Amino acid sequence: MKPLAILTILAAATALASCQSSPGQIREAPQARASGVEGSWVDPNGIVSTFAGGTFSTRTTDTNQLLASGTYVNVSPTLVEINMTSLVRNTQSRVNCALVTPTQLNCTTDAGAQFSLARQG
Repeated sequence: MKPLAILTILAAATALASCQSSPGQIREAPQARASGVEGSWVDPNGIVSTFAGGTFSTRTTDTNQLLASGTYVNVSPTLVEINMTSLVRNTQSRVNCALVTPTQLNCTTDAGAQFSLARQG
């Protein structure tokens, strides 16, 4: 084999070897944190509320029965207004929620009742 061919093969092998990293050097991209209220939230009783693209729903965890549904708007980056219909009580109400941390949502109904939701996942 010609010396030039041997040098070319060695150079290529060296270049490929330099592209590999040891297991300790592998870094994964950090997972994106959900922003705003988009996603699933749970109350202390285990009821799951979901915010997705302006629609709101609340369901039981055992039978996945729809308890309430409606819409929501982001009043600010940390304030959300929900207009919902309770299918259990057949009533409409407005709920204002404040995103106090990325994982906690504190809410007050138009009747003055207060409750908190925790981000799921």
